[in-house]
Amino acid sequence: MSKHLVPFGIVIGRKAVSRYYGIMSIEAIYPKMNLSKRNQAHKVYPYLLKGVEITKTNQVWSTDITYIRMAQGFVYLVAIIDWFSRYILSWKVSISLESDFCIDALEEALEKHGQPEVFNTDQGSQFTSKNFIYELVKREIKISMDGKGRALDNVFIERFWRSLKQEKIYLIILNTVKEVKNAITDYITFYNSKRMHQSLEYLTPEQVYLTKIIG
Repeated sequence: MSKHLVPFGIVIGRKAVSRYYGIMSIEAIYPKMNLSKRNQAHKVYPYLLKGVEITKTNQVWSTDITYIRMAQGFVYLVAIIDWFSRYILSWKVSISLESDFCIDALEEALEKHGQPEVFNTDQGSQFTSKNFIYELVKREIKISMDGKGRALDNVFIERFWRSLKQEKIYLIILNTVKEVKNAITDYITFYNSKRMHQSLEYLTPEQVYLTKIIG
């Protein structure tokens, strides 16, 4: 936030930002449902990314599913992220946990952005399903899956979920699926093109993804 305010002529240190957050009672709220239920009949692939240095865009993509709470009920959201740039490549919303919306998101990302060397998921049944795996295998993309109970294996998408919910979803009331989609569209546009990341040397995901460099 300190860096984000500089272009607006506001110079403030991180400690001051933290103090004002406290005064305004701004704090993290992050509930999570267990959406990653494995189908024992599906093949599970090993985790390929331990100790691997991520040095370029389209080296590793990953995906995950979260839920978006509405005034009445909730819907499911899947997104695909590029690890190097943190750029959100595609996303889809569904009222069920069938694998179709995950496949749609994957196909859209591949169509718009080419393909990664490695695609990482958890062991959820949507990502181990025959049709989802087929889209990766036919393109000879290496498949990596998180170890059981190891959410940090897919930490970049987990951090995005936290940002989306804290900075957008928890601040508004969503009554319809259309309102959910509009809210997500607004936030991802902001996240990709305007939200600076300290880990990206205060560049945006879009700047890094399009230029393929940091610094």
